[in-house]
Amino acid sequence: MKFAPLALCAVLAACASSPDTLVRVAAPPLSERISIGHASLLVRTVSLPTYAASEEIHRQGADGALTSSPTLRWADEPERAITLELSRALAELTRARVAPDPWPFGSDPGAEIDVRIEDLLAGSDGALLLSGQYFVSSESGRERSGIFRLTVPLAPEAGAGDIAKARGEAVQQLARQIARTAL
Repeated sequence: MKFAPLALCAVLAACASSPDTLVRVAAPPLSERISIGHASLLVRTVSLPTYAASEEIHRQGADGALTSSPTLRWADEPERAITLELSRALAELTRARVAPDPWPFGSDPGAEIDVRIEDLLAGSDGALLLSGQYFVSSESGRERSGIFRLTVPLAPEAGAGDIAKARGEAVQQLARQIARTAL
């Protein structure tokens, strides 16, 4: 019975620690349509900066430092989730056959999209920032690239759910920009 007090302490400590809160991004469906010159699109795995690829949700403080809570996490791996969000948004906007890498179909895609995100953070300025570059290459040899800097307003007291909603909206804005300017 020497270990009973230690076991009780371990159980109490486990009960006192807060469980992880998983935050899911659920962007609303897109009803608009954008005509493009390709029947099919491959979206390569989106490249993220280290902090944004982390499962933890980060915020930028007034001093520019990024902070996170180890118990507040994205419900899915950010690179995978954002790649899927972008693929879905492009499919809804364009009505093209769109799939993330690896390409699951027998015939080659009409165009390939490579997105490299530089910043994806909830800033102290009251906005979520999504910035970086995209590159589009096609079977026809037509190549395009573009720079994006998209912001979605956030209230100063915005919580994780608000950040998730803003991220979904920012990815949809990116899909619109790519469809309109590069496809």
